[in-house]
Amino acid sequence: MTSWDSWLEAERERRTRGALERRLQVTEHPAEPIAYRGGARLVNLSSNNYLGLAGHPLLIEAAAKGAARGAGSGSSRLVTANDPETAALDEKIAAFKGSEAALLVGSGYLANVGVLAALADRDTAVFSDRLNHASIVDGVRLSGAQAHRYRHLDLDQLEELLRSSSAERKLIVTDTIFSMDGDTAPLTELVELKNRYDALLVLDDAHGGGVFGPNGEGYAHELGLAGEIELTIGTFSKAFGAYGAYVAASRALIDQLVSSCRTLIYSTALPPSVVASIDAAIELVREVGDRREALRKKSERFRTRLAEIGFDTGASTTQIVPAIVGSSERALELARALEERGVLAVAIRPPTVPTGQARIRFSLMASHSDHDLELALEALESVL
Repeated sequence: MTSWDSWLEAERERRTRGALERRLQVTEHPAEPIAYRGGARLVNLSSNNYLGLAGHPLLIEAAAKGAARGAGSGSSRLVTANDPETAALDEKIAAFKGSEAALLVGSGYLANVGVLAALADRDTAVFSDRLNHASIVDGVRLSGAQAHRYRHLDLDQLEELLRSSSAERKLIVTDTIFSMDGDTAPLTELVELKNRYDALLVLDDAHGGGVFGPNGEGYAHELGLAGEIELTIGTFSKAFGAYGAYVAASRALIDQLVSSCRTLIYSTALPPSVVASIDAAIELVREVGDRREALRKKSERFRTRLAEIGFDTGASTTQIVPAIVGSSERALELARALEERGVLAVAIRPPTVPTGQARIRFSLMASHSDHDLELALEALESVL
């Protein structure tokens, strides 16, 4: 065996011992309320298609019309791929978010990594919630900034860190809806702190966009704080049912990113089909207040029933509902048992969540039927 063979074998053994091995599984209809694996019908509680729009006829039609312009964009936006449709979409996103400017980028991961690395440097102190998404963690690392991770939602520790920092510039970054816990960031208090300590506040609204706000604009709009947020990153791959991501901010910040965001500069632009589907999704999201309300009601009912059965749902208040079970082995066992009973719910294990906090992460969709959600709850009750 070569040194690489030995290392790969040791890594595989380590993952196996810790119940951390991951495998790709073929899933049919992965964004729909009912999915199929190996021919088995499964109530799908693992998709982020929160409003059930991924299969909407208007989005499919828009994507098909966009594809008629070409299968690919041909280059990065800074070379030739900033076509009229893409440029117009920037303006549409800015209008939707109520910001001076906006910028379409390839994905939420690319947005977080690129934005943080472009705005922060060694003269910047970045203050990040300990449970922020991995893309935020990676962006802070790549920036070379002075990194401070505060305990989850611990505003006292955050203020202590802000007060003691002598950095030239300060940046606070947080998820709005935490993707593995389903709880929410205390935006009112964060706005007060960023004003008090002259910090830039950056939000990752990946799981809030489409779901919250009067017209699906996002979590800051839900709280009436949109005008207080310097920069928001969001995705179109979840509640919007499409793909891609955006940055909404002042014109000065967007100009800075156009010239320095490496994940924009060195990535091929989104293809015409995706640009067209995003354009249609923004219009559709404005109109589906009934789906937002249905999602909230289904999520509340599911979360309440899950707690009554005896599962620990943490501090979830949203469409993301964890069942925290502790060990990775237990989470895998539970996921297998649920799949045998017709429920697709994925085990989430370290390093995605802290050690000892493995869980099943349930994602509710507005398009779930009450009957299928009841079947899932009965399966959970039977396996507990």
